[in-house]
Amino acid sequence: MEDSTEMFGDINLTLGMLNKEDVISKEDIYSHLTSVIQNSDILDDAIVQRLIYYTSKDMRDENIPRELRMLAGEVLVSLAAHDFNSVMYEVQSHFRILELPNEFIVLSLAELATSCVSQSIPFMMMTLLTMQTMLRLAEDDKMKQTFCIALEKFSKAIYKYVNHWRDFPYPKLDANRLSDKIFMLFRYIMEKWAPTASHENTLALVKAHGPTVSLLLHRKDFCEFALNQVPWLLNQYSGKEIDFHITQSVKQILTATVLYDIDLPKALKKSIFVSLLHQICRGPEPPLENEIEVSSCYLILAHSNPAELVEFFDEQIRSNNEAIRVKILTLLRSAINAEEPKLRNHIISIEKTVKVIMSDLSPKVRISTLLLIQTMCEKSYIEAREGWPLIDYVFAQFAASSRKLEKPVKSNSPENEIGEKSVQETSLEVLKTLDPLVIGMPQVLWPRILTFVVPEEYTGTLDYLLNIIRILIMAEERKKHNAPESTALVVSPGTGKLPSPQQLLARLLVISILASLGKLCGASAIGLLKIVPEMIHPKLIDLWKTRIPELLQSMEGKNASTVLWETMLLQLLKESLWKINDMAWTIQLSRDFNQQMSSYSTVSLEKKFLWKALGTTLASCQDTDFVSSQIKEYLIAPSQLGDQRQSIFSGKKSLTKTDVIVIYGAVALHAPKRQLLTRLHQDIVAQVLGLYSQCSQVLGMSMMNKDMDLQMSFTRSITEISIAVQDAEDQGFQFSYKEMLIGQMLDFIRDEPLDSLASPIRWKALIAIRYLSKLKPQLPLNEHLNILEENIRRLLPLPPLEKLISQGETDNDKEHIDFLYERSMDALSKLLRTMMWDDTNAENCQEMFNLLRMWLVSPKEWERERAFQMTAKILTNDIEAPKNFRIGPLLGLLAPHSCDTLPTIRQAAASSTIALFCMKGVHLEVERLQNLQEGLGCNDMQVQIKISSKIAKIVCRFIPAEDIQMFLEETLDGLESLNPMCMKACSIWMIAALKEHGASLEHQLLEILSTIYHHMPVLRQKEESFQFMLEAVSQIASFHMNAVVVSLLQKPLPFDRDTKTLWKALAENPASSGKLIRALTDKLHTRLEDDIAGTDAISVSCAMYEVVSGGIPITTLYPELFTLLLKLVSCTLGQKMPTSAFSSRRRVMQQGERQQDPDPCRLSTVTLKCLQAQAMREGLAKESEEGENLWTLLSNPDTHHTGVCALARSMAVWQHAIILDIMEHLLPSLTSSSENYRITGTAFFSELMKEPILWKHGNLRDVLILMDQSAWDSNATLRQMAIRGLGNTASGAPHKVKKHKQIILESVIRGLYHLARTDVVCESLKALKKILELLTDRDVSFYFKEIVLQTRTFFEDEQDDVRLTAIILFENLASLTGRQWKAFFAEEIKKSMISFLLHLWDPNPKIGAACRDVLITCFPFVGLQELYGILDHLLDQDLPRARDFYRQFCVKLAKKNQEILWILHTHSFTFFTSSWEVVRSTAVKLTDAIVLNLTSQYMELLDREQLTTRLQALRLDPCISVQRAAEAALQTLLRRCKETSIPL
Repeated sequence: MEDSTEMFGDINLTLGMLNKEDVISKEDIYSHLTSVIQNSDILDDAIVQRLIYYTSKDMRDENIPRELRMLAGEVLVSLAAHDFNSVMYEVQSHFRILELPNEFIVLSLAELATSCVSQSIPFMMMTLLTMQTMLRLAEDDKMKQTFCIALEKFSKAIYKYVNHWRDFPYPKLDANRLSDKIFMLFRYIMEKWAPTASHENTLALVKAHGPTVSLLLHRKDFCEFALNQVPWLLNQYSGKEIDFHITQSVKQILTATVLYDIDLPKALKKSIFVSLLHQICRGPEPPLENEIEVSSCYLILAHSNPAELVEFFDEQIRSNNEAIRVKILTLLRSAINAEEPKLRNHIISIEKTVKVIMSDLSPKVRISTLLLIQTMCEKSYIEAREGWPLIDYVFAQFAASSRKLEKPVKSNSPENEIGEKSVQETSLEVLKTLDPLVIGMPQVLWPRILTFVVPEEYTGTLDYLLNIIRILIMAEERKKHNAPESTALVVSPGTGKLPSPQQLLARLLVISILASLGKLCGASAIGLLKIVPEMIHPKLIDLWKTRIPELLQSMEGKNASTVLWETMLLQLLKESLWKINDMAWTIQLSRDFNQQMSSYSTVSLEKKFLWKALGTTLASCQDTDFVSSQIKEYLIAPSQLGDQRQSIFSGKKSLTKTDVIVIYGAVALHAPKRQLLTRLHQDIVAQVLGLYSQCSQVLGMSMMNKDMDLQMSFTRSITEISIAVQDAEDQGFQFSYKEMLIGQMLDFIRDEPLDSLASPIRWKALIAIRYLSKLKPQLPLNEHLNILEENIRRLLPLPPLEKLISQGETDNDKEHIDFLYERSMDALSKLLRTMMWDDTNAENCQEMFNLLRMWLVSPKEWERERAFQMTAKILTNDIEAPKNFRIGPLLGLLAPHSCDTLPTIRQAAASSTIALFCMKGVHLEVERLQNLQEGLGCNDMQVQIKISSKIAKIVCRFIPAEDIQMFLEETLDGLESLNPMCMKACSIWMIAALKEHGASLEHQLLEILSTIYHHMPVLRQKEESFQFMLEAVSQIASFHMNAVVVSLLQKPLPFDRDTKTLWKALAENPASSGKLIRALTDKLHTRLEDDIAGTDAISVSCAMYEVVSGGIPITTLYPELFTLLLKLVSCTLGQKMPTSAFSSRRRVMQQGERQQDPDPCRLSTVTLKCLQAQAMREGLAKESEEGENLWTLLSNPDTHHTGVCALARSMAVWQHAIILDIMEHLLPSLTSSSENYRITGTAFFSELMKEPILWKHGNLRDVLILMDQSAWDSNATLRQMAIRGLGNTASGAPHKVKKHKQIILESVIRGLYHLARTDVVCESLKALKKILELLTDRDVSFYFKEIVLQTRTFFEDEQDDVRLTAIILFENLASLTGRQWKAFFAEEIKKSMISFLLHLWDPNPKIGAACRDVLITCFPFVGLQELYGILDHLLDQDLPRARDFYRQFCVKLAKKNQEILWILHTHSFTFFTSSWEVVRSTAVKLTDAIVLNLTSQYMELLDREQLTTRLQALRLDPCISVQRAAEAALQTLLRRCKETSIPL
C-alpha cells in the first residue's frame, strides 16, 4: 500500500510539472510516464483523467516539437489499458465529421485499433464513417500518409475480427458493414491519391495495401476489385527499401487467398511468380529480410498452386542464368523442407527439373543441386524409376571435383578451387546424411549403389558408402527374418555394370586393413564383409559367421596392431579360399587383386597388404601353371613389385629355433651389464622377435601359434631380458620394445580358456608383464589400467577351484592344477601390487585399485574370495601409501565384508582394513585387532557382528576427516547391493564413523546429506537397509540439527515419500525431537518476519506437519507454534504456489498416500489442523463447534475471518497461561502491514474480548484501542471483526464499555452506514444490542435519534439475520427512550408498524416472533395497549390466518386511532413490490382490512385510481395467494366506494 501511495504521489508531482512550458523536461516526463503506466496494474481514476487531458492537449498542440507530440500520443494510447472508454471518448471528441482532424488524433485512433482490437471494434463503424467525410479535405502529403496508416491499422483490426469473432467478448457484429466502409475508403485512395502519390505516400499506401486487400477478399462482391489492385502493387517494385514492404503485402494477400480458398487468375499468378523471382535474382545480393519474405510467398504458392509453381520453375531454370538457377533450387529446397502435402504429387516433375541443370559446370549451381538432392532424399522426394540419376549425380560430382583438385589447371582461379572444395565437401555431406531406409530409397539405391565400391575415384566416399550398403543389407535381413517368404538382397547380373563377387572381396578386404589405423572405412569394410557372405560365395556363410565376429571382437575398445590385424585378415582369406575350393574362382580373385594394384600408391598400407593378399591367394591356387606364369610376370617386371616382392615369398617354418630364443634370454641375463644395454635392442630383442616370428609362419602366413613350448620359451626369454635390463640400473635407458612385448604377453593370456587351468602360460606371462612394467619408458595410466583389467578378466572369472581341480584325470593332474591356480593368483597379486605402488600418484593408485571393485562385490562367492585375497596381498602393513591417498572409499568398500559369508573373505577384509590405516602411518592396537581378525573365522553371525562392531569402534576414530564423505558414500552403496549380513555391517560402520566424526562434519554436511537422499529411493525397497539409513540421518541431526533441517527444507514441494519419512524419523528420535521442533519454529518465525509468506515458509509448514503428526509433545512451544501457523495461513490466503516451487516429477502414489494440495493456504491449514489435534490430545484446546468445516472456512479467503473466530472459540480458556502467551504473540498482528494478517488477528481477538478472565489477566486495553481504530478501516471485513470485538467487550469488560462508551458507540454506529456490506451492518446491529444493554437513556441520548433512524432502514433487508437483529435492537431502544425522545420514537413506531405487522408472517419464524414482541413493547408509546389481546392470538399453537388477524386488528385500531390506520395505508404501497411473496400477500390483505375500516372522511382522501391500478397489477402476480388477495381487496374497495358514494 505504501508503494502504491508513493507511486501516485510521484505521478501527481509529475502532472504538476506538465503545466510548465519547458519542452525538454516534458520529453523526460512523458518517457517516465510511459514506463510507469506500462508497469502499473492500477491507476487512480482521477490521475488517469488528468493524464488524458494533458496528453491530448500536448498531442494536438502545433507549437511544440513533433517528437514530443508523438510521446504524448504514446502515453495517451497506453492509458487505454486503464480506462479505454475515456481515452476513446477524448480522441473521438476531436474526430468530427467534415472537419480535417489533427494528424495525431488519426494516428492515436490507428494505434488504439492495433493495441486494443477487441474494445475498438464497436467504435469502428463510427470512426470509418467520420473518416470517409475527411478524405476529400486532405490535401497535403503528410495528412494523406496519416490516413493511409490509419487504413492499414483499421484493416488489420477488422481482418482479425472477421476471422476470430468468436474470441471477442460480445455478440457478433455485422462485419460486412465495416468492410463496406473500408472498400469505399480504399477505392477513393486508389483512384484519387495513388496515381500522383509521392514516395512517402506510396510507401504508406503499400503498407496499407496488403491488409486492406486481404480484408476485402473475404467478400465475393469485392474479390474481383481487390485482385485488380494487385498489379499496381507489383509495379511499385523499384529496387529500394520499399520492396520489402511490397513483398510483405503480397504475402498477406496470398495468405488471404489460401484462407478464403480463392483461385488467382492465371495472368496475375504469372505476374506474381515473375515479380517475386526477380526480387531475389537481381544483383547485387538482395536484402536478407526481403529474401525471407519472398521465400515465404513461394511457400504459400506451393500450398495453393503447386502444379503451376513447378511448371514455372521448370521454365525459368532452363535459362542459363546462374543466379536464377541457384535461387530456384534454393526455393525448391525450402518448399520440400516445408513438407507441403500437395507438392508431393509432383515429385517426378521436380526430378525432371533437377535433371535439366545436371550438366551445369558452375560450382554454385552444383552445390545448390546437391543440397536440393539431399533434402529430396531426407523428405522421400526420390521416385524409384527416375531417382537414380540424382544419386549418381552426387558421386559424379565428388569424383569430378576430386579430379580437378588433384590435377589443377593453371587457368583455375582461387575462387574455382574453393568452389570445387565446397562441391566435394557438400557431396560427402549428402552421403553422410543420406538415410537409405527412407520410403522408396532402397528401390532407388539397390543394387546400383554397389557400382561405386570398387572404382578408385570413389575411394573418398567409402566411409559413408559402405555404411549405406550395410544399412540396406541389414534392413533386408530383418525383413527376411520377419517375413520368411522375403528374399535377401542379391547382386543381380542384369542390373548394370555391378562388381563381381571377387572384385567386392578384393576391394573390401584391402580396405579392411585400415581398421588397424582406426579409420572408419576400414571398420565399415570388415563389418560389411560380416553380413554379405552369400554375395561373395554361398560356402562362406558358416565360416564368416564365426570367424569375422572373432576379428571384430579383437578390435573392441582399441586399435589392433597392424601386423597382428594383417595376419588375421590373411588367415581369414586363406581359410575362405580353402572353404570355397574353386580353382577358377581363386584365379579370378588373384586377377582382381592384380587389377586393383593401380588404385593405391606404392608406399601405402593398402598396397603392401594387397601384395600379401595376392601372395596368399596364389599360395592357395592349385593350378601350378597359372601360379608359375604369374610369378614369371612379376619377375619380368620387378619395378612393379618394389620393396613388396618378399611378401609373395616366404621360407619354411623352423621349430628348432625355440632353443635359440631361450639362449638369447639367458645371454642377456648373464651378460655384462655395461655392455648389454648398447646391444640389447638390435642383437638380442630383435633376434628373439625375428625367431619367434619365423616360428609362427606357415607358407608365408603369420599365424597365432598355439605351440605351448614356443610360447613358454619366448615368455621366459622376455622375462630374463626384462630382469637383465632392470639389474643394469640405468635410469636413462628406454626399452623401446616394452609396449609391443606386453601386448604379446596379453595375447598369450587372452588365448587361454576361461573354463580351465591346465597351462602355465598365464602364470609365466603375468611374471613377464610384471618385470616389463618396471622398465622405462613409463606407460600412461590408461595403458596400465588396460593391462591390469585384461589380466583380472582372464583370471578372476575362472570356475571355483574345486571345479577346476575336478577336471584333472589323475591325482598328479589335480595337484598340478592346484599349483598353477596358486601361482597364477600370486603372480596377478604381485603384478597389481607392483604397478599400483610403483606409481606415486595417489589418484592413479585409486584408479588401479578400482579395477577390483566389481569383483569385490561380485554375487559369486569364489570371485569375491579371490578378489579379497588379492586385496589382502596388495594392502600389507609394510606399504607406504602415496601422499594424498584416500583410504575412505576403500574402507567403506572393504570393511562391511568383515561379515561376509566365507571366513576367508571376512578375515581378508579385516586384514585389508587394518592395513589401510597402517599405510597411512596410524598406530593401531595391531595385536588386539589381529586377535579380532582371527575371531572372524567363527560361523556364528552374532559373533561376527560383534567383532566387526569392535573393530569399527577402534579404527573409525582414525578415519581422516576429508575421507568421511567418501567412506559414507561407499557404505550407502553397500546398503543397496550387498547381502544382508554385509548390509548390517555397513550400518554398524556408518554409525560408528558418524558417532566419532559427527561433530566435525559441518563443512561436508550438505554433500553427505545429498548422497543419503540420492540413495533413499533404492534403499526404500529394502526395509532393514532403509532403517539403517534413517538412523544415520538421526545421528547426523544429533550434531547438526539446524543444517539437516535446512537441507530437508530445500526439497521440492510437495515432499516426496522419502522426505516425509525422514521428517518422521527425526521426530521419533527422543534425543533430537525437541531440537527439531525448536529449529522448525525458529525457521518459520524468521521466514514470516516481514508478514509475507514465500515458498520457504510453506516448506517449513509441510515439514512441521510431518513432525507434529507423529505425536511429538508440543506443550512448551504450542503458543508460539499456533500463532506462527495461524499467521502463515493468513499470509498465504488466496495465494497460488509458483509453478517453479513444485517438483515437475510425476510420482506414483503409494496406497494410502495422498498428493499434497498445491494451494499454499490449504497446506498451511492442514498443518495448523494437525497442531490443534495434538493440542486437544494434550488438553491445550477443545473441539470446535464447526468440526471439520472449521478448516474449510479458515482456508477460504471469503470465510477466513469466520474460521478464525471459530478457532478462537475452541481455545481452552481455562489454560490461562497458554492463552495469554498466544495473545502476546498475536498482538503485533493488529498493526501488521499485511491486511490479511490484521484481519486474522482482529478476528481472533474479537472472540477473546468476551472472556472476563482474559480481561483480568491479559492486557486487552491496548487491543480495545486498536479495535476501535480498525472499526474505521476501509477494509469491510476488518471493520466487521473490529466491531464484533467492540460488541463482545460488553460481555468481557462491561466497565470498559461504560468508560469508553462515546468512542465505542461512534465506531459501531458508523458501521450502520456501510450499506455495501450487510455483514458489517449486521455486526454493528449485534454490537449495538450488546452495548446498549449496559447503558442508560442518558448515556445514549446523543446518539438515540441516529441509531433509531439507521436501525429502521434494515427492517426490509434481504438477509434474515440483519432484519432480525434490527427488529430486536428497535425493541431494546424502547427501554432507552428518554423524555425528550418519546414523541420522536412514537412517530418512528408509527412509520415502522407496517413492517412489524407484515413480517409477523415472515418466512423466518424467529422474525415473526420478534415482530410480535416489538409491537407489544411499542404499543404503549402510541396508546394502543388495548390491542394486546389481538396479539395474544399469535401465541396460539395454530396461527390465525393473516386476513382474519388484520381485519380484527384494523377494526380495533379504527376505533382507537384512525390516523395510525391511515399511516399504515400510506406505507403499504411500497410492500406491493416486495421480493417476498408472503410480504406481498400480507400487504394486500392488510390493505384490504384497512380499506374496510377507514371512515368516510379518510375514504375521500384515498387515491382510488392509484390503488386500483396497483391491485389490478397484482392480479397478474405469479403467486396465486397474491392474486387472490388482490382480487379480494379490489372487491372490498369497490364495495366501500359504493357505500360511501365515491365514484371509482
